[in-house]
Amino acid sequence: MNLLENKTAVITGGAQGIGLSIAEAFIAQGARVVLADLDGAAAEVAAKSLGDGVAVGVACDVVKAADVEAALDLAESTFGSLDIVVNNAGITRDATMRTMTEEQFDQVISVHLKGCWNGTRLAAARMREVKAGSIVNISSLSGKVGMIGQTNYSAAKAGIVGMTKAAAKEMAHHGVRINAIQPGLIRSAMTEAMPQKAWDGKMAEIPMARAGEPSEVASVAVFYASGLSSYMTGTVAEVTGGRFM
Repeated sequence: MNLLENKTAVITGGAQGIGLSIAEAFIAQGARVVLADLDGAAAEVAAKSLGDGVAVGVACDVVKAADVEAALDLAESTFGSLDIVVNNAGITRDATMRTMTEEQFDQVISVHLKGCWNGTRLAAARMREVKAGSIVNISSLSGKVGMIGQTNYSAAKAGIVGMTKAAAKEMAHHGVRINAIQPGLIRSAMTEAMPQKAWDGKMAEIPMARAGEPSEVASVAVFYASGLSSYMTGTVAEVTGGRFM
C-alpha cells in the first residue's frame, strides 16, 4: 500500500522547485495535492503536469490568511479531506545589513515566518477536529548557522524552527504532528546560477561532496507526512549532505 494512500496535501510554493518535487513524491505515494502558489497560473500549469484528478493549482499569497484558508477549503471540497500541509513558500532578498532595506527585511520575514504561521495555525485548527494530520515546515540550513547577506532569511528560517517546536507542543495531544526540514545546498536553477567561486566554496563544506537533489528533500517530506514518522513531532531533519553537522 502506498504510504499516502487517500491523503490530501496542500503545498505552498508548490508550482516549482522543492515544492513541486514534494508534490510529485506525494502523488507517487498515493496522495492528492493542492499546489498553492503566489503565481496562480504557474500552479495550474504545474498541477496539470502532474496528471488528471490528482492535483489542482490555486493562487495563494501565504501572508494573507484568507488566501491560505481558501487553499485549505479547496483541498477539502475537491478531494474530501485535509491530511497534510507543507509550508514551503519563500523568497530571498539577499543583502548585507549595511545595504539591506527595511522593506527587504520585512518582505522575507513576512513571507517565510508569517506565511508559515498562517499555514500552521489554520491547518492545525482543522486537523485537531479530526485528531489527525501532519504539518511539514520547510526551514533552511541558513536558520541553523546564519549566512552572510541573509540576516532576514536566516532569522526567518530560524524562527520557523522555533515556531514548529512551539506549535508541536500545543498540538501533540490533539493528534497533529508538526516537524521541520532544513535543506542545505540543493541543486536548482537558482543555485546553479551562482558564481563558480561561491559554488566551490559551498561544496568544500559538504562531507558528501555533492549538492542535494530536490527529490532528496521530497523523500524526507514523505517520511514526515506518512505513518513512518508516527512517533515524531517537533523535530528538525537536516538534508545537507553533512554540511555544518
